[in-house]
Amino acid sequence: MRTSEEKNNQNIEVKSEEKVITSPVIAENQSLGELKIHENVIASLVRRVTLAQDGVSRLSGNNFVDTIGEIVGSRRIQDRAIIVKLCDDNRIELEVKVVVKFGYIVPEVAAAIQKGVITEVENITGMTVVAVNVTVQDVEDEYIDDEDGDDDEE
Repeated sequence: MRTSEEKNNQNIEVKSEEKVITSPVIAENQSLGELKIHENVIASLVRRVTLAQDGVSRLSGNNFVDTIGEIVGSRRIQDRAIIVKLCDDNRIELEVKVVVKFGYIVPEVAAAIQKGVITEVENITGMTVVAVNVTVQDVEDEYIDDEDGDDDEE
């Protein structure tokens, strides 16, 4: 038998190998069932926000592992560049590994990633982000499309 409080709340659960995080959400005095947010949803939000920041070239994983992973058809590089750690009380800790474009100030890019990720993940999921750890693994030149090559023949 459900109590009236249970009937008026929905649960948001995020499952991992270690824990299940549950948070009550009011659902207009109706019990509509459970809502579960998978880690992949959070990783997708982190990926989108991170790549939208000025100065971010791409997400980065371990070069050796990425090369082997692509050969054997393992997870995408982006999935290895983002780590979602679930904590108690509907809280999460995130880690994102990036490559920054040459000429950008690394601490400013990292701070922009942290602020953007915290805002977006908390607004969309209702979870509390306790930390966004940014690891800058490389700095690379922006890609310049060289049109002065052999294609100029007309």
